[in-house]
Amino acid sequence: MRVLVADDHPLFRAALRQALMLAVPDADIAEAHDVETLRAAAGAGAEPDLVLLDLLMPGAKSFAPLAWLRSQFPGTAVMIVSANEDPDVIRRARLFGAAGYVVKSAAPSELISAIRAVADCGEWFPAGIAAMARRAEDSRELLATRLNSLTPQQFRVLELAARGRLNKQIAAELSIEETTVKAHVSAALAKLGVRNRTQASVLFRELEISETAYARER
Repeated sequence: MRVLVADDHPLFRAALRQALMLAVPDADIAEAHDVETLRAAAGAGAEPDLVLLDLLMPGAKSFAPLAWLRSQFPGTAVMIVSANEDPDVIRRARLFGAAGYVVKSAAPSELISAIRAVADCGEWFPAGIAAMARRAEDSRELLATRLNSLTPQQFRVLELAARGRLNKQIAAELSIEETTVKAHVSAALAKLGVRNRTQASVLFRELEISETAYARER
């Protein structure tokens, strides 16, 4: 079995190599420390059977290396080994074709089990985190459904309210009566299933893309 370990930290590459020697004793192991060396190593010789891939290597801190591997080497199993424990990141890695995902805080025995599972043409995703990903997805779908039930004016009024605007400010900005603003806010809160503006603000933050997440995907 030809295995490629792609991670920019030498000590962690050494740890992954040690885990591989226990999980797949006869593996032929190559290493890469950034996207360029990953591409070179993957294309040198026979197609890799397994790639252990860090998402945050220099050259592309995104899912691009995973997507590239899946498109260029469809027979290669890719297992993500990352410090990122975000359920949404795990869900998206699976969507882009990863056969497994192990967080770097996992115990060595867990890492070895994951490698064995993926090397045997199976999958391995942390049960607890995978469940969190499903719950997060269900929550977003529910939020989308509730937001879609708002009229355009209700959405606009509640969006401004969630940003901290007062009723009189919203009325002035939208050229409507303050009593109309109150009616729209009350109706929108009821449709979203929240009691007050603070809870509505929390829901609206679900629509935001954090600077950290944006930088990670660039």
